[in-house]
Amino acid sequence: MNKSGALVGIRVIDFGQYISAPLAAMLLADQGADVIRVDPPGGPRHRTPANATWNRGKRSIVLDLKQAGDRDIARRLVLSADVVIENFRPGVMSRLDLDAKEMTRANPRLVYCSLPGFAADDPRVAVAAWEGIIGAATATYHPHHAGERPIYTAVPISSVCAAFQAAVSITMALNARERCGAGQMIEIPLYDATFTAMGSRAVRVHDKKKAAPSFTWSRPFQCKDGRWLHYQPGNKKFGAFKQSLGAADWVKQGMSVEEQERRAEDIFRTRTAKEWEDYCAGLETEGAICLTQQEWMQHPQALASGILQDFEDPEIGKFRGPGINVRMSDTPGRIAWPRPVPDAHGDEIRRELSAAGASATATPVADPVLAQALKGVRVLDLCIVLAGPICGRTLAEYGADVIKIDSTFGDSIKWYNESGRAKRSILLNLQSPEGLAVFWKLVDSADVVLQNFRKGVADRLGIGYEAIKARRPGIVYASMNVYGQAGPYADRPGHDTIAQASTGIQDMFGGDVPTALPYAINDYGTGLMGCYGVALALLHRSRTGKGQHVDSALCYTATILQSGMLQDFPGKQWTEPRGQDALGRDPLYRMYQAGDGWLFLAAGARGQLAKCPELSDLANLQGEALEQALEARIAKGTVSVWEECLRKAGIGAHRVIPTIGELMEDKAVRERGLSVTREHDDIGLVTTVGTAVRMSKTPLILGRPAPRPGSDALSVLKDVGLQDELDSLIRAGAMKVDGKAAG
Repeated sequence: MNKSGALVGIRVIDFGQYISAPLAAMLLADQGADVIRVDPPGGPRHRTPANATWNRGKRSIVLDLKQAGDRDIARRLVLSADVVIENFRPGVMSRLDLDAKEMTRANPRLVYCSLPGFAADDPRVAVAAWEGIIGAATATYHPHHAGERPIYTAVPISSVCAAFQAAVSITMALNARERCGAGQMIEIPLYDATFTAMGSRAVRVHDKKKAAPSFTWSRPFQCKDGRWLHYQPGNKKFGAFKQSLGAADWVKQGMSVEEQERRAEDIFRTRTAKEWEDYCAGLETEGAICLTQQEWMQHPQALASGILQDFEDPEIGKFRGPGINVRMSDTPGRIAWPRPVPDAHGDEIRRELSAAGASATATPVADPVLAQALKGVRVLDLCIVLAGPICGRTLAEYGADVIKIDSTFGDSIKWYNESGRAKRSILLNLQSPEGLAVFWKLVDSADVVLQNFRKGVADRLGIGYEAIKARRPGIVYASMNVYGQAGPYADRPGHDTIAQASTGIQDMFGGDVPTALPYAINDYGTGLMGCYGVALALLHRSRTGKGQHVDSALCYTATILQSGMLQDFPGKQWTEPRGQDALGRDPLYRMYQAGDGWLFLAAGARGQLAKCPELSDLANLQGEALEQALEARIAKGTVSVWEECLRKAGIGAHRVIPTIGELMEDKAVRERGLSVTREHDDIGLVTTVGTAVRMSKTPLILGRPAPRPGSDALSVLKDVGLQDELDSLIRAGAMKVDGKAAG
């Protein structure tokens, strides 16, 4: 085998079907793991060109797990493995004699990761948990305004978020195994995983006063050529941008919100979208053309950064598709080979099992009481807004000591209540010699540094990877930005919405008027992928003593998020549902309005309708006739009645939760720790999402609520012997301990 990466030598058995588990296994294969894919006779259940991406770099064996002989082979594979990934409903693997508890007892070093739709202890465990069902259950399809139609998105937010968290938690478990020798069980239900994607959209400061209406520049604007450009007022250059447009004093002039909006729209109509994008780049402010998916497939930045590449596949031939998300400087990983045809390696794998011995099992290990996977790891988090801080927060949840370093300048820290939990906080002026000296003292005790500046900014500040590596050779240094570290756009600023604009997401979801997805999935996904890279680098360092540079980006994440669609080949049909009127992809997979709300129906085949007495007379209808008949029939009943009868027939059905607020207040959601309300310093009660990953031996920790910014200065300085210098550092303007709000 020709593999490279931090996971070389790790064997993964991929039992997954559809999206989440195959994608998670692909992420591991990209980093060097030997992934053996187990498919049923006839090949993957999900027939899609995306399998050319999700199954690349894997070996394939076909097993009929209903047959005793093939189940025995599967069991022997598991006993030979380091990792198992599966996404069946809870109980299925037990019926196949591949139960997680039994397998981890038989192979104590095994990391066994399950990605069901709903958790084993969720009352909906038996519901057919298609992506659309999870989307309905998690308010992903919520309307923009109360009483309006829900809005479907073809982007599989829940499945991708679960896959990302699987890659992170598996690698964290491998890190823990390096220290103690034992594997463990992991469960990440897709339902639970989606709460991580909600993130900032779910935060509620309970006593926050309602803000007065104001005009926001954060939106798409139609330009002279009819194209749309998304402008994001997210960096320090926003003031210069408004000044250049003559808009700096609109509020002072008493201009109404409506007049500000009209004038801004008129201004953007004076230039083409490309002219505005170049203008924004020249001012170093944030603006991006709302491209189509097809345009992103051809974009110079996508190709130069390598997030889109050309491949050869045995089924669809030459195609362009997603590249590797996480980039590693010393263990770069690679896409080793194309997707194999089913059972291409069956004989080879059987010979390996025979050579290993029919009853071979892993060497037994003690079962120590473990702390968190990253206990003892120190992280310096220099990041702002969401993607980078979420990386730091996730590392803290896995047990790292994360020191959040924010600037002394400005009045508040954006999204701090969401991303600052489980960390210690200091306010440090890196532009002062005294502040920089404190930073370098912290570097001397650090294992990881996180930053999400634009390319080159950290180097200009003197705190880039090479500078820190020279002082701390084993450092793991993670960079996260919008476009990555390579390509013509690498030095441009941007937020989640800019990535959605550039990669075609806004165009697809919005239709006639580009619109961002309901959740900042690129921010959260990039935070998770940055965390994955850090976990890989720490695993590599534990074996070699060497650190390295980790690179992830919002546009990388946005591309992988759309990996179910972004395969371009001769004859490709871009038929995914798009626009704000979308309710689903076909009559058997869409939302319908019942008498008292909306319902998502997901049937695997038209024949399933025959099993439902209330709909059996419609089983022979197709297309528009079937859709209209279902609309009329479902409108006559209530959501709960339809849920019951459809589920009895084995058809997926779930009420469409209309608001995030309703979901976060749900009793079961609170009891499961997915919605958490706690007291925050100076703010009072704040509700945020909890943790989604369940690990049997190194459980995640929620950590304390986000502390008052700067309030941990003394404890942090004490760690590096500088506690007596706090007052002098404050007088010199190098540090602050208060005065900055949690925004």
